[in-house]
Amino acid sequence: MHFPQPVEATDDAFWDQFWADTATTVQDVFALVPAAEIRAVREESPSNLATLCYKAVEKLVQAAESGCPLEKEKQIVLNCSRMLTRILPYIFEDQDWRGFFWSTVPGAGRTGTDEMDDDEGARPLAESLLLAMADLLFCPDFTVNSHRRGPDSVEDMQTIDSCEYIWEAGVGFAQVLMLTLLLTCFSEAMYLPPSSDTILNPWVSFFCSTENRHALPLFTSLVNVVCAYDPVGYGIPYNHLLFSDYREQLVEQAVQILIVTLEHDGGGLAHRPPSPSSMEDQDSVGPDNLFVNYLSRIHREEDYDFVLKGLARLLVNPLMQTYLPNSTKKIQFHQELLVLFWKLCDFNKKFLFFVLKSSDVLDILVPILFYLNDARADQSRVGLMHIGVFILLLLSGERNFGVRLNKPYSVHVPMDIPVFTGTHADLLIVFHKIITSGHQRLQPLFDCLLTIVVNVSPYLKSMSMVAANKLLHLLEAFSTNWFLFSASQNYHLVFFLLEAFNNIIQYQFDGNCNLVYAIIRKRNLFHQLANLPSDPSSIQTALLRKRKSPDAITGISRTSSQETVSMEGSRPAVPAEPGTLKTSLVAIPAIDKLTEKSQVSEDGTMISVLKMEHSHASHHTPQADHTPQADHTPQADHTPPADHTPQADHTPPADHTPQAVHSSIVGASDTESVSGRDNEVRLTFCSKSVTCPFVLPQVLSWKCKLPLQTIMRLLQVLVPQVEKICIDKGLTDESEILKFLQHGTLVGLLPVPHPILIRKYQANAGTAMWFRTYMWGVVYLRNVDPPIWYDTDVRLFEIQKM
Repeated sequence: MHFPQPVEATDDAFWDQFWADTATTVQDVFALVPAAEIRAVREESPSNLATLCYKAVEKLVQAAESGCPLEKEKQIVLNCSRMLTRILPYIFEDQDWRGFFWSTVPGAGRTGTDEMDDDEGARPLAESLLLAMADLLFCPDFTVNSHRRGPDSVEDMQTIDSCEYIWEAGVGFAQVLMLTLLLTCFSEAMYLPPSSDTILNPWVSFFCSTENRHALPLFTSLVNVVCAYDPVGYGIPYNHLLFSDYREQLVEQAVQILIVTLEHDGGGLAHRPPSPSSMEDQDSVGPDNLFVNYLSRIHREEDYDFVLKGLARLLVNPLMQTYLPNSTKKIQFHQELLVLFWKLCDFNKKFLFFVLKSSDVLDILVPILFYLNDARADQSRVGLMHIGVFILLLLSGERNFGVRLNKPYSVHVPMDIPVFTGTHADLLIVFHKIITSGHQRLQPLFDCLLTIVVNVSPYLKSMSMVAANKLLHLLEAFSTNWFLFSASQNYHLVFFLLEAFNNIIQYQFDGNCNLVYAIIRKRNLFHQLANLPSDPSSIQTALLRKRKSPDAITGISRTSSQETVSMEGSRPAVPAEPGTLKTSLVAIPAIDKLTEKSQVSEDGTMISVLKMEHSHASHHTPQADHTPQADHTPQADHTPPADHTPQADHTPPADHTPQAVHSSIVGASDTESVSGRDNEVRLTFCSKSVTCPFVLPQVLSWKCKLPLQTIMRLLQVLVPQVEKICIDKGLTDESEILKFLQHGTLVGLLPVPHPILIRKYQANAGTAMWFRTYMWGVVYLRNVDPPIWYDTDVRLFEIQKM
């Protein structure tokens, strides 16, 4: 691309050479038009670059008006699209050029009739380009088959009850190229620095406005293309290696277009967090962004079912196991799918309600947990970890999610976690893996992970022994003195775990003998917390002990060697390969900014709790005036009615008096000191200063609020009983103790049940910026053939090499 001197716009013979070649591929364009030459033309021959852009857009406008009846015209459209895809990033990276496409060009009339010479009616070049592409995406025998066409007027698009306009599979190549150019147009956002202010993308705003007469068929086509795609097809082994399939490329581009066009537009709907628990009517008008508008107004259950099943099918695809290695196509765009699922739940509260209405939500949960577990050691996939945790945090704020987790887990997904027999709730042991064997950049997610556990805990009817032991293992790690004192917020993690235990004991005691048994075995932990030192010398001693061995690892013995056996077909999480590219992310808000506290009311709905001081005042001791009624509880059949008083048969026998520990079954883990290397906790929080002036007043403020009353009462009642049957019956098998606990009761013996407190995800400017940064980072890294934005001056994030 060499311009020795300025070339007149009227020299058609010169300009036509850029798009006349019939054998050009997009790879050819990127090779023949290097970055250095584009920048040189931009600096040295700006008029030529401006003319090249204008002439390319002009060709696309002409093609859209003619309908591309000739093969030659179709080839010109493809070549112009390739050329603009190559040039646009270099327009965007220069601040002085960024407004060029939004300047008016003589001859580009708004009506497309007789205003060719009327500059007052001229359209900005960007508008002409976007409208031409929208028309070309519904061009018969080019991008759609001739028997199907889009609507002729905006009036034909007033209903969105069904997705009527679907692109045909046989014409994917032209669609892929057009969508790639469209995505490149939208990528101006990459060249602006991150900001907490909502900055609308003018390309997206115009394309998704009423100016685009194809907005509805485009939206419905994009959704259909993504959700109808089946990578496996008829399941013929290795078919993806024998045949080229533009369908997959089309789906990838379609899902990327969807996630970048579904932008917050600053309107009320965009920033209101979804809340199926308190459903109100959708806005009748909705946001200005028509894609967001259409998405928020989808309401038919068959449409919800189609979308949910389509996303679940694609998300589970990389998890599929086959007898023949690599015989099935595995998609790579799961991150984009997770962002799309997030936006669906964010913009359409009724869709979120539908997702949680049945166990279909588990078809989303399982692949998310798989991705979290698989990516935990790979720092290049920290964004994937965040989006997965955010989705689970959003879902966990709704009662139905916790209830659905009680479905027995029977599928065989090759996850590197201990084998267990239980429910989907037990899959949350993935969180234990993330915390104990993930990399250091995941530490800001610990609060979110445990918040999810707390949110679902009142609804978990039965927890496996494996899961119970893992939760106690986390408490053991988080309650060590050096960890509690080494950072001002670390005590939050202990509070979250204690709150989860309290919820299960108070509301789901009957089916959770495994957790109760694990608590009894680890009872010394709770006694140590109750007697936590708060004097300066003890605190300094704990910090000094850690400082002397800063690389020390807290080795905690495993409770059963069986728990180290991972699921069949699983592979361990591995770090990123050297040289792997990653994009930077902005920091996420703290958990108190990320969530809003809600209390379960008498009718099962949630009432927002006023924001409290940042001192965990919410972890109060249960007071009589906070006593919930029977229907305050998650499951009425698991909680005694208000008029239930302790009965004689529920009271422990008089001869169950405290005895010394005579059985290793009851207290084995209290005296063990064997360290299992692969079960160690890698917690690397360290204090910057041994003196830590913040520690003493902090410890004094939260120590007295540790919610230990319920657990200490449980231990007070059950430990003597368990010790007695161990002595009387000479038990050596823990199954007998579990059977005893399973048929036991604490009705009338525990403190008054506390109200259920749920922390619901709360949308805010910080998370909106995080999502924008993450989303465009994914788009940047996923488009490598051709490398559209590689080596351009992107400012939204940094590109880093592992």
